[in-house]
Amino acid sequence: MRKYLHINLANRSVNTEELHGEAVIRVGRHYIAKTLLKSGVATVDPLSPENPLIFSAGPFAGTNFSNANRLSVGCKSPLTGGIKEANAGGTFGFALGQLETAGLTLYGASNEWVVIRITREGAITYDSAAPYMGRGNNEVAALLFEKYGKKISFALCGPVGEYLGLVAGIAFADTDGRPSRLAARGGVGAVMGSKKVKAIVVDVHKMPTFHDRKKVMGAVREYGARLAKEPAIDTFKKVGTAMMADIMNRVGGLPVRNFSAGRLVEASEGPLKLGGDYIRERNLSRGGQTAHACMPGCTIECSNVYVDANGKEIVSPLEYETLGLMGSNCGLSDPDDVARANAEANDLGIDTIEVGATLGVLMEAGQGAFSDVEFMMAAFEDMRRGTERGRLLAQGTARVGAHYKVARVPVIKQQGISAYDPRVVEVTAISMMVTAQGADHTSGNLPVFDCKGKTTAELVEASLGIQTAVAAADSLGLCIFGRSVTNVSAELIVTALNDAHGTSLDTSFMQSLGRETLKMEWEFNKAAGFTEKDDELPQFFYSEALAPSGKTARHHSAEVNRSLRALLG
Repeated sequence: MRKYLHINLANRSVNTEELHGEAVIRVGRHYIAKTLLKSGVATVDPLSPENPLIFSAGPFAGTNFSNANRLSVGCKSPLTGGIKEANAGGTFGFALGQLETAGLTLYGASNEWVVIRITREGAITYDSAAPYMGRGNNEVAALLFEKYGKKISFALCGPVGEYLGLVAGIAFADTDGRPSRLAARGGVGAVMGSKKVKAIVVDVHKMPTFHDRKKVMGAVREYGARLAKEPAIDTFKKVGTAMMADIMNRVGGLPVRNFSAGRLVEASEGPLKLGGDYIRERNLSRGGQTAHACMPGCTIECSNVYVDANGKEIVSPLEYETLGLMGSNCGLSDPDDVARANAEANDLGIDTIEVGATLGVLMEAGQGAFSDVEFMMAAFEDMRRGTERGRLLAQGTARVGAHYKVARVPVIKQQGISAYDPRVVEVTAISMMVTAQGADHTSGNLPVFDCKGKTTAELVEASLGIQTAVAAADSLGLCIFGRSVTNVSAELIVTALNDAHGTSLDTSFMQSLGRETLKMEWEFNKAAGFTEKDDELPQFFYSEALAPSGKTARHHSAEVNRSLRALLG
């Protein structure tokens, strides 16, 4: 059995629901899609009290099951106007699991800014958030640990979320207590801000009970052993997600200067400093950590702790999407500059993908020069202070592009495109086009899929396959970076679920869970008013050839959706 907490912020009442069996398993992204669709919030103002904010942990949360302590945060997105599930590592999902709590939903809005406290004894209290307002996330995290002790985790609305900036995410404590693991996309931090909840503090306690604990622990060991045998996992551990910068630069799909080029550095010019190999060697030489687990139990350790020339920490983590969007997309070429910008973004609790795309558009508009890191830092300072300009920038790429009348704005459904140029990385492009989540690579990323000679229908089929697998993982609290094992080990995962929660699911469960999730998300967006025209890429991707490949986008929303409907039946 697991508890689920329904918290009414207006009157501070709590309805505690008991979940058993499959109800503990169908969680995360699936639970968010089902709940939001049933609640009929597709047409509400996403920043109104009527928009619930959902925190959902996986069925193995609270254990050392590698990759299984991810957390899903969901609501109607104020950035896109559609459904949103923002996924994060860190210790918050782990802490909920240790309290045998599957998740919580915040309804309505508080009359004053509060910190919600959930203790190991099951008490839920409300403390004034006055001491934390307007402060950066790092300072607030230190104050929370000082007040509540070290054996806690937290969810944190940063200073940009306080004034409902749409680039705001929700920050969670990492394994060292940094507020650096973000449910970043879609403006979920603005929704938390609209509810006047500054933080949620949860005790870390003990491993939860299971139907057959011995068998579950056996599955934990077996899953870890299979991960250890995977060459891809070893590469993740050595160079982390930054390795994707090397790959994208080589194939010409890296976002460079507002997606105007696909390669930052030619092979003849020396190493790509934003790449995994270079960053690893520099960080090692300075005494930084090149492998770091974002959540308890993870054996992949694809994150890092990046330090300066004196060995002092600049940021953790420094990862590919940030290197691409706040790095090469803004004309930066040195990871030290990106790390500084990344640290500011983390302290503000904002989405580095959305902000990087926004700053690229701002530079395109002539408001600053590409490669000017001090211009970027000044933009962060404006967002921190909440100046008129800062509040504009905090509305994200689409709105900033419209304000400055920029022709080249890299968004889908008003959300900034991830660090894969759609003209080259075609399956990921299709996933970003059709997902209900907005332009989000995590919905179905196949960055090295060979697209040469493939039809739209063939690439849509590949996209649907990976979208289904990812939706299932997101609905089980599993990190998608374990997919080289997870995607081929349905029997292991499903057996472990049955042993954990006394169910009798068969191996087809993973596929059906993912497909159900996708269909409910598309249904929600349809109710919110989206049509297939909203799936189209921005025009410049079709009309401007990308150097060095000379490619233009070749897949339009009508044909993509026709192929998708044929596959779905």
